[in-house]
Amino acid sequence: MTNLKKRALGRGLNAILESPETDITSRDISGSFVAGAIANIPLENIEQNPFQPREEFDDTALRELADSILEQGIIQPLTVRKMGYDKYQLISGERRLRASKLAGLTDIPAYIRVANDEQMLEWALIENIQRENLNPLEIAISYDRLIEECDLTQDELSKRVGKNRATVSNYIRLLKLPAEIQAALRDGSISMGHARSIINVDNVPKQLALARKIINDGLSVREVEKLVKQIDTLPLTPVRVQKAAVPEKYENLRETLQVKLNARVKLNRSANGKGTLTIPFKSDAEFEKIISSLGLQVDREHL
Repeated sequence: MTNLKKRALGRGLNAILESPETDITSRDISGSFVAGAIANIPLENIEQNPFQPREEFDDTALRELADSILEQGIIQPLTVRKMGYDKYQLISGERRLRASKLAGLTDIPAYIRVANDEQMLEWALIENIQRENLNPLEIAISYDRLIEECDLTQDELSKRVGKNRATVSNYIRLLKLPAEIQAALRDGSISMGHARSIINVDNVPKQLALARKIINDGLSVREVEKLVKQIDTLPLTPVRVQKAAVPEKYENLRETLQVKLNARVKLNRSANGKGTLTIPFKSDAEFEKIISSLGLQVDREHL
């Protein structure tokens, strides 16, 4: 094992994995490692989790995690399920898996479990919920999926995620808001506290009017709570919560990038500066062409 690999594993994990007194990497006829073990598994033997609820990962954050892994090692092993002879599927640890590949590791420590598809979805969703950078709407959607797709009650869900039932209920109620207000919550134009106040208004046009007033006037949650008590004074004219306009300099950059890549580029930005830059593609060939335009190369060895 190289020094780089030892450092990437971390001193504690390295000691466990190589300890002759701890037989946790027993071999059996179905593959190198048995369920219940913690072992170093080649990255090429781990397939992505098809139930991963999060599709977008920040490239800068992944690079920072990769640097941390090289410096500090893998602090928390992945969790995988055994699929067959030396084949595993990721249950949790998507960011660690991606960052480890960026760091140039060839294998990674992982807990090995046995799980059916429903358990896989449940574990993936619960891990996603426990992330610190999720917005309230993402949490609400994950809670709703757990209830609907894993056949859980709100009481059962609250125990699974370590939250009280009232908290779970408050998040799920967000999904009853009009789509325009959900979009404002997702983009950070309004907060969870704002949304909870809006829910207490039982008239959709007034909900929309209140959301627009929050955004336009920069109202605090306390101010909104007071306003809800006087909601009958608000106009009933339905309004749409509009996305913040993209600054001209950014729109110009988007157009420049679109010309350079010869591909459609979409830019969405909220009032607080958060947003997404999306480059859709229709085929592998088109994707590779975009990558090439960015000055990058496709690793065909692993295609």
